[in-house]
Amino acid sequence: MAGVTEQTDVAVVGAGGGGAVLALALARKGIRTIVLDQAQGPPKGLRGEILQPNGQSVLDRLGVLQSLPAEATRSVRRFHFCRAGGKRLCSIDYGDLPAPYNRAIVTLPNVAHHAIVEAVRKESCVSLRYGTSFTGLITEGTKVTGLTTQGPEGVGAIGARLVVGADGAFSKVREALKIPAEVHLYPEGYLIAIVESQEPVTESFYYVGHKQILGLFPATGNKVYLFYMIPSGSLDAIKQRGIAALQQVWAAIAPQFADLFRNLTDWNQTAYMPTGRVKTPTWVSDGAALIGDAAHAMNPHASQGRMQAMVDAMTLADLLPRALSEGDCSAECLKAYEVARRPHVTMLQRLADQQVFYWNTGNPLVAFLRDRVFQTLDRNARLRYQVLSTTAGLRQTAPFSLIDRVIAAGFLPDVCADRMTQRTS
Repeated sequence: MAGVTEQTDVAVVGAGGGGAVLALALARKGIRTIVLDQAQGPPKGLRGEILQPNGQSVLDRLGVLQSLPAEATRSVRRFHFCRAGGKRLCSIDYGDLPAPYNRAIVTLPNVAHHAIVEAVRKESCVSLRYGTSFTGLITEGTKVTGLTTQGPEGVGAIGARLVVGADGAFSKVREALKIPAEVHLYPEGYLIAIVESQEPVTESFYYVGHKQILGLFPATGNKVYLFYMIPSGSLDAIKQRGIAALQQVWAAIAPQFADLFRNLTDWNQTAYMPTGRVKTPTWVSDGAALIGDAAHAMNPHASQGRMQAMVDAMTLADLLPRALSEGDCSAECLKAYEVARRPHVTMLQRLADQQVFYWNTGNPLVAFLRDRVFQTLDRNARLRYQVLSTTAGLRQTAPFSLIDRVIAAGFLPDVCADRMTQRTS
């Protein structure tokens, strides 16, 4: 192959949540892998980290879950949904899920990712290269046979039997494959903060109001994550109004945590997370595949974006040993990965958009229906479990059928309300 300086089985562009998991999963199967990332190292910035049960299952399968440092994690079972102002609407208990993943795990920023990367670095058949950018694809006709790079040692060319784009919503690999994408940027993002509490917070709270969403999630020790939805482009204006003004807004939404909010004293305790959605007509091509946000970014309302990238990685990794042994990484062969994953992802994207509409509404009638649904869930174990198992990543289909929606809105009784079944499909 002219110009190629090295050869590997799989070349992965992006060492994020999906790319690093894929590299580790392939290493466990003895598949030679090169992972490129343009960043200089693993992420260090502030971001909220919640491992849902399906993500925990992935990390457990890879032998990483138990290596997460106890001093950097917190198991959380109960999540309370409240109306802005403090009134509780509904409580959900992860303890209702089947063991052993009957909890959510909140970690300090990037703890899980660093553990995955550390495990990858111990694998002899994986080369992890930070500070190296993807610059283009190498092709033979319509088949991808490798990629070109720019790194510390200059320009490079890597031959690969499969190239995987795990490089985010604005994927350069997807662009090079000429796969069209519908990229939708939501008009809101999240201001994230981490503060210290005087007293340990052991349960999570989620407040919804008139175009207001504020979440509180306990982390290790007395630390608490705060997630506050704000209009895109409004961060500078919020900062100009000052921390005291923000604290007053938060205290009006969640009065019982007013003292906690006073522990936000510096903007360095915060970060901003934009939100977007990506839809593509295909995730595979001859010799190439997309995973995670490159294929299907989704609004964080679904609580599954990073988890779905991890499940993508495991599904693709399970397919590849046979594909590589048979010398067939064609789109037709790789399509089995997409067929297995797309229905679940599509459902979650749709669900997240529905949640954005209802939870962030400024319409009083829609808000009334939203609160009524939450209150129905609080007394209906069957529907509550269906919502919980969906959020946990254990349910493949939408949580509500048409008749369930009518019941949830309070217009029909539910004779099965007390029947909480542990069914995940």
